[in-house]
Amino acid sequence: MGLAGFGIGLVSLAFLPYLMAPAEAIVLMTLYAAVFALAIFVPVRENFAPAPVVDLLIGTVVGTPLGVWALARLPATALDRLIGLMLVIAGALEWRGLAPTKLEGRRWGLGAGVLAGVIGGAVGTPGPPVVLYATTQGWSPRTIKANLQAFFVVNQVVILAGYWWAGLLTREVWRFAAVFAAPAVAGIALGMGLFNRIDPVRFRRIVFALLFVSGLVLLVRG
Repeated sequence: MGLAGFGIGLVSLAFLPYLMAPAEAIVLMTLYAAVFALAIFVPVRENFAPAPVVDLLIGTVVGTPLGVWALARLPATALDRLIGLMLVIAGALEWRGLAPTKLEGRRWGLGAGVLAGVIGGAVGTPGPPVVLYATTQGWSPRTIKANLQAFFVVNQVVILAGYWWAGLLTREVWRFAAVFAAPAVAGIALGMGLFNRIDPVRFRRIVFALLFVSGLVLLVRG
């Protein structure tokens, strides 16, 4: 997330379901994502363009309740498979270069926001539809990063409110948040520090290869 401005859910949820219940992993990563998005937003806040983000936010408020309901109701094996499916789809889209180059009209922003709310609430990975939308708007790299972080701050807070309402912000989740805080903060700081020092294309390929393999495992084993 420190490098790209997104992906904390995709990367962490490829591994955390092996260590804890998937619902706990999803809520834990949502907590971290809200805080880290705000930290990443601060250095690029001057590049923030609020008007294009409004439609995304409207959509995410509409879509989040359905995602939270799914997380609260679905069994652990179904959540694992949903996470795996998201990882496999993300990897396939990345490798095949299937992303469109231009999406015009408010409906695309609203639709991306709704999908981010549903997917983020259900399996903790709101990034793919919003990142896809952002890359088709002709924004500069810094504006993309600023707009994404502004969206993620609000998106994650809305989702957390839904988790609290559904009783998913448990004492065990807060314990995990405290236990893993130090390595999580170290990781975000390292990523932000390396942002201008590594080849982002090669790094991205390695990450998506790992995600794809882990996604297949989760999808098969549930």
